[in-house]
Amino acid sequence: MNDLQSLFKFDGIINFSAILKLFLIYSGSISLMTLIIYGVDKIRAKREKWRIPEKVLIELAFLGGAVGAAFGMLLFHHKVRKTKFRVCVPIALILWTAAVIGLYLIRDRSFDWAAVL
Repeated sequence: MNDLQSLFKFDGIINFSAILKLFLIYSGSISLMTLIIYGVDKIRAKREKWRIPEKVLIELAFLGGAVGAAFGMLLFHHKVRKTKFRVCVPIALILWTAAVIGLYLIRDRSFDWAAVL
């Protein structure tokens, strides 16, 4: 049984290696989506059309798309003059990086809930 299968077969033991893999898949997926959304918003801004609310763009960064948001800001030169983006996106990036590093450092450990109960 591989790590991802063992994650979904709960026997009281949490496999942090599998959680790290899922975490990276999730973060990578939402980052790609966030990058695309930043690009779409930049195109819409140039065409003076309806825009994606800034709140949504920042929320996407905090929901796991921080890498995509940072690349979107740099690649499309989008929202780089806005202070809230220059502050919030790096904070989200630091938080998500810390979470990945934390999971990486404990990846070989497991937690037995049965021992707690």
